[in-house]
Amino acid sequence: MGFFDILMFPFQWFVSAIMVWFHALLTAVGMAEASGVTWSLSIVGLVIVLRIVLMPLFVRQIRSQRRMQMLQPELMKIQKKYKGKKDEASRKAMTEESFALYKDHKTNPFSSCLPILLQMPFFFALFRTLNFVDDYAEGSRDPVGLFTQQLAIQMNEATLFGANLSSSFLHSEDGAAKVLSLVLIVLMGLTQFITSHQLMRKNMPAAALDSPMARQQQILIYVLPIMFAVFGVNFPLGVLIYWTTTNLWTMGQQFYVIRSMPAPGSPAEKAMEERRRAKGKPITTMRLQPATEPDVTPAPGKTSRQRAQPHGKRRSKKKKSNRPKGR
Repeated sequence: MGFFDILMFPFQWFVSAIMVWFHALLTAVGMAEASGVTWSLSIVGLVIVLRIVLMPLFVRQIRSQRRMQMLQPELMKIQKKYKGKKDEASRKAMTEESFALYKDHKTNPFSSCLPILLQMPFFFALFRTLNFVDDYAEGSRDPVGLFTQQLAIQMNEATLFGANLSSSFLHSEDGAAKVLSLVLIVLMGLTQFITSHQLMRKNMPAAALDSPMARQQQILIYVLPIMFAVFGVNFPLGVLIYWTTTNLWTMGQQFYVIRSMPAPGSPAEKAMEERRRAKGKPITTMRLQPATEPDVTPAPGKTSRQRAQPHGKRRSKKKKSNRPKGR
């Protein structure tokens, strides 16, 4: 067993265990053991389990994205300050000021990539499981975890619309596998495009859209679907099902977040305010404040009608009475 096999073993064990568990559950309710539909739904079940496990990271990702959007005007000021200065000292100073701003507001520009990066080992584990299903079935390679040789034989014989789940567009002569692969690749790219597009166009303020980072993200909207198409022709059908299901989950999850908790100053926020106004409900919009901003404390003997803005930490508020004690 090589180093990569040792590294991927726990992820492959987890992936195979979840798939086997869902396969047993589906066959218990009457579905065929060697059916492509049964194994495809087992892969969908794997996606659901992984996304539920990663839900706390997704919440953290949303908070980080919100703070990054609110920081765009300040970042643009820093970039404007050093515009035209190409010496090493200026670039270093701009980087230090930018990271100091991130630190003051307790955010990280790379945290939005964390859920995707954490999914990659499981993605490769599923890829290896499907890639070696022939070897598992023939007995030339030992199955990992709960994935037995008998289950490998069942999966190897399973077909979906006439295509084997371990087949890919490039590495299969089966016409049904090529057609189904193309359909899934198109769906995979389309869902990725819709997810990125609705984030950029509906949930980002106008000021944030003018930043260099936003322009780079706009380029990625069109580049990522092309990358999916290029690499997708090598993926087994089971992996394409996994990735398409993941994109559909992300798209629906993001649609809910944008609609119910839009970013301040974004078109989605204006749309939410119009919906609440049409229903006669009060409009309460939370604006993110810098983590270092001091509390607004009214002067002694006076009251302030302005509500203190949230700072991410709970602070106890005690009402002070103006009456003299003892009366």
